[in-house]
Amino acid sequence: MRIEDTDRERYVEGSIERIVESLKWLMIEAINADEPMVQSKRLEIYKKYAMQLVEEDKAYVCTCSKEQLEKDRAEQIKKGEAPRYSGHCRNLKPQTSNLKNLEEGSVVRMKMPREGKIVVDDLIHGKVEFDSALQDDQIILKSDGYPTYHLAHVIDDNEMGITHVIRSDEWLPSTPKHIVLYEMLGFKAPEFAHLPMILGPDKKKMSKRHGATSVLQYRDEGYLPEALVNFIAFLGWNPKDEREIFSLEELTAEFELAKINKSPAVFDIEKLNSINENYIREYIKNKKENIKNLVEELRVENLSEGEIELIGRGGYKTLKEAAEYIEKLRKEPEYEASLLIFKKSDKGRTMRGLMGVLGGLKRDKEDQEDKEGKEDNKDERGWNSDGLQKVLEGVVLKEKLTNGDVFWPVRVALSGEEKSPSPVELMVALGENETIKRIEAATGKLSK
Repeated sequence: MRIEDTDRERYVEGSIERIVESLKWLMIEAINADEPMVQSKRLEIYKKYAMQLVEEDKAYVCTCSKEQLEKDRAEQIKKGEAPRYSGHCRNLKPQTSNLKNLEEGSVVRMKMPREGKIVVDDLIHGKVEFDSALQDDQIILKSDGYPTYHLAHVIDDNEMGITHVIRSDEWLPSTPKHIVLYEMLGFKAPEFAHLPMILGPDKKKMSKRHGATSVLQYRDEGYLPEALVNFIAFLGWNPKDEREIFSLEELTAEFELAKINKSPAVFDIEKLNSINENYIREYIKNKKENIKNLVEELRVENLSEGEIELIGRGGYKTLKEAAEYIEKLRKEPEYEASLLIFKKSDKGRTMRGLMGVLGGLKRDKEDQEDKEGKEDNKDERGWNSDGLQKVLEGVVLKEKLTNGDVFWPVRVALSGEEKSPSPVELMVALGENETIKRIEAATGKLSK
């Protein structure tokens, strides 16, 4: 891990800690994450290399004022030329003192070749040629003593033994300067792979207006780390088959730079939601305790087995969405009595359905209590999905009613909603006492 913090205007306090925390949450192991290389602590090293390049006539000290640079830029734009440094200080002999202490406002620029071609052999884009004559003499050391990204990362790549630089294709136009710097310093250049940009649904560069946020914000919104890694891997890459769900181990085994597309990828939040929903269901099957802990971290305490089962039914894009529904379900529902009556039913049939279910549940409860303490106390129905389904179906048959006469009012009584999980799923989530209490309340509401 390397922290590139030489642009002090963009430095944000606490950002390093958040980067480390994000990687740990994503289960991506970074070498030396606890003690990363920090560029702002290596200023003398970068300065030494910059001045070495000046002494070797591969770079030079530039004393042009900000006003002069802006004037030159305006003239170039007026002429229809690409703005770049005019080269005023390129061939001036620097004072010896300049090599030790840059004067205020002075910078060090690299001397780019003025003729020939610079070839970038990119692992995604192939061979890309750049005209040397069109390249700018890039600043590599600023007047405040901080290096630019261009110099710092080239030196650090060499010291850290970096073999591959994988970054956004926004950096492809700057790569010729980096290749020249590697050569100037006598370093072996790593291989480059420039990834396609990530765009919003409107095909414009991803930004906050599209919902772009920090990794930890996705965690706080209830996304699972496996889902986010899976989703990000598919932005510009695919395994050339129909599979969409991959574990980190499977991605590690299958991922190939050669399979990355050159065209930009679109950040589709609905796709992320779909993948996350899949992982939530998988967690319920295989990591139920993890789900319980994660949902409870979202301020939903004492999650019951029934509530976990309700989350596992699917339909929740994020754990936060699931937690919010559990919180809502725990509150006594508010609804009009008329909502209890199915569109093809009436008040009398609805009341018979509710009373039948209430009677069946209470009988089951009494039977279960009678069996407690006895040697053979197994309840074939019990408070589970299969047993509760049989109670509801039994009322339909016994009272000669339709499913709409029974299932609909029970669901409304438990949730207060026209659209909700099935009555059986709600009953399992709410538990025996709360279910009976709410159905009793519904019969009271309907009898008025």
